[in-house]
Amino acid sequence: MIKSVERRFWHAINENKLVSPGERVAVAVSGGKDSVVCMHLLANYCRVKRCELVAITVDEGIKGYREESLLIARENAKMLGIEHQVVSFKKAFGSTLDGMVKLAIKKRTGLNPCTYCGVLRRSILNQAARELGAHKLATGHNLDDEAQAIMLNYIRADLSRLYRLGPSYSPLEGFVPRIKPLREIPEKEVALYALLKGMNVHLGVCPYASGIHTEVRDFLNKLETNHPNSKFMILRMFEQIKPHLKVAVPGFEMKKCENCGEPTSSRLCKTCELLQDIDLVNRQKNLISL
Repeated sequence: MIKSVERRFWHAINENKLVSPGERVAVAVSGGKDSVVCMHLLANYCRVKRCELVAITVDEGIKGYREESLLIARENAKMLGIEHQVVSFKKAFGSTLDGMVKLAIKKRTGLNPCTYCGVLRRSILNQAARELGAHKLATGHNLDDEAQAIMLNYIRADLSRLYRLGPSYSPLEGFVPRIKPLREIPEKEVALYALLKGMNVHLGVCPYASGIHTEVRDFLNKLETNHPNSKFMILRMFEQIKPHLKVAVPGFEMKKCENCGEPTSSRLCKTCELLQDIDLVNRQKNLISL
């Protein structure tokens, strides 16, 4: 099992040219099994291929949940001898996620906490990776995550997001290219790898996890139980469809957000739109003191 996971990890990087020697790679580490395994595997890869690795952990400010995972992320990075930076919603956006949820309820936005968390996490990770001079930003998305994302975008008829899915995504200026080295490895195998290697990982479940994401996850898990290999086949079918999506995805002009200066296709970026709706409009320009 250990050799199988490591072999597929190396194959994914080499086959898709995710990392090149000499590059500085940032890895998003929450402290959960997927991100910790991804960091350990990347650390070994970078030692062999002579690239540089730095870990980034986002502190959303979820009381009773994030504190333990932050410690675990820090311990793993220290053990591997990797630079570790923590960036927080509080510093970047002026409020914790807990505070944003309360404001959203008060403002009656009708948005799920996962909406705020997902959009803001992507934004803060991109900004932090850029400030750290990273050439790539690695995430711990596994096969289960990718199959869920594919199905979710089908359901939402979001061709633009669907087209951006893949082992790597190189967006326009201002965005750090993202890579997913664990994309073809099932979640259960990632968890077993962490167990067999004796890794210290955070096993807590986010108290805000709910909504359509969990429904899609449960549906796919049941499908996989009744029809093994379904998740992998969903991924393979998507890869056959993806080359044909380009003509259906409208092009757009990249601009700078009028509020924060981050890249966007609109007057305001999605992050500032969400913050504006709950009366949080100021954003920290520098997340990390280098």
